[in-house]
Amino acid sequence: MRIIFSRKGFDSATGRVPSPIFRDRDDQMLSLPIPDKTSEFKYRCITGNSPASIAELVRDLTNRKIQPSYGVHLDPDLDRGRRPRGPGWRPLFGQADAAQSHLENHGVSRGDIFLFFGLFRRVERIGVSWRHCRNEAAKHVIWGWLQIDEMIDPSKSGSHPAWARYHPHFSMKQRRKNMVYVAGRALDLPGLGKRRFGGAGIFPRFAAGLQLTAPNCEGVSSWLLPNWIHPKGRESILTYHGKSDRWRVEPQGIVLSTVGRGQEFVLDCEHYQEAVGWLANLVKRYSSRID
Repeated sequence: MRIIFSRKGFDSATGRVPSPIFRDRDDQMLSLPIPDKTSEFKYRCITGNSPASIAELVRDLTNRKIQPSYGVHLDPDLDRGRRPRGPGWRPLFGQADAAQSHLENHGVSRGDIFLFFGLFRRVERIGVSWRHCRNEAAKHVIWGWLQIDEMIDPSKSGSHPAWARYHPHFSMKQRRKNMVYVAGRALDLPGLGKRRFGGAGIFPRFAAGLQLTAPNCEGVSSWLLPNWIHPKGRESILTYHGKSDRWRVEPQGIVLSTVGRGQEFVLDCEHYQEAVGWLANLVKRYSSRID
C-alpha cells in the first residue's frame, strides 16, 4: 500500500488565500476548491457543511477577487452534500499531466490512499463579512482522504459511469496524462478494528494531530512528522524529498523542508509499515464512522 500526500484546495498560488478554520465554531474546517474558468459549475451552485456558504467565503476571503459566479474545479469531490448526485455516486479525484505521470511511475493503484492536505488559517466574522484572523498564522493541514477502488482513463472509449461524467477530468480528454480515481464504499485499512469508515471522507475539524506545519517554524512548508518517517536505513523515501539536508532530527520529531508547489508525494508503506497504523489512528480520532 502507498500513501500519497496530495496538495489540494486553496493556497498561496491558486485561490491566493488559505481555506478557513472557523474559530468560533469549534475549529470546523472547510477546504475551498480552486477556481476553474472552464467549469460549468459555479461557486454559488455548490454547498458545504459550514457556517457560511462556499460562495460567500471565496468572495469575502479573497477580497472579491473570486466571485460566486466564477467556475469551480470540484476536485477532489469527497462530500456527497456538495451538489445533487446521480444514483451510484462515489467520491472522485482526478489527476493529469506531470503529476499523473509521477503517480504512474510509482505504481499508484487500487488500495492506495490519497491523503489530502492544504493551506488553512482561522477565520472570524466581522459584521456581515468573513476575514482571516490577523493574529493567526497559515498552516498546512490534512483535511481528507480517498482510497482507490477503481481507475478510469477518460481518454479511452467505453461506457464511463453516468454518475461520474460531471467530473472535470472527463472534459480533459486531450491532456497527455489523465486519470480519475474512484473511492471504494468503505476504507480497507488495518488498525480500524470493528469501526467502519468511508472509502473517502473529510476531517471536519482542525486538530493538532492533523497539522503538518511545524509549530514556531518560518514558513508553512516546514513539516513536523513522526520519527518513523526519517529515511535513514529505508529502501525508499518520500518522493521529491531525496536530499538529506531536507530532513532534520529534532527532540519533538522529524522536521522536513518540503518542496515548493509539489502536488503528489508518494510514501511506500512496504518500507514504512508504521505509516499504516499512523493513518488508521488519524481516521479513528478525527473522522466520523459510517455505521
